[in-house]
Amino acid sequence: MSQAIEGIDPAAAPSGPGCVECEQARGWWVHLRRCAQCGHVGCCDSSPSQHATKHFAATGHPYVQSYEPGEEWFWDFRTEEMFGEGPELAPPHDHPSGQSVPGPRDRVPSDWQSHIH
Repeated sequence: MSQAIEGIDPAAAPSGPGCVECEQARGWWVHLRRCAQCGHVGCCDSSPSQHATKHFAATGHPYVQSYEPGEEWFWDFRTEEMFGEGPELAPPHDHPSGQSVPGPRDRVPSDWQSHIH
């Protein structure tokens, strides 16, 4: 998919290294997703707070890309389908390599697996 796609802005930089709302609330996440339209970084649906999906519900921004190292796939919230190719988004393309998964390490409870969806 080298052509322009409505709902994807390749120039939008990611909002930071972790989930915006979890950082504000001192929460934690399992994996991270990056809004392909505005760059908002939110936590995945396995995470306790599911902020990436909540961002879609609030904004209507239809696509996210994985923000995990080595993963380049996109997700379309409208069709609930994954696709592997799309335009290259502005760097960085994933969270810092030393960041734990789940993370951040100092806020993940020891029983984290009992909190995921």
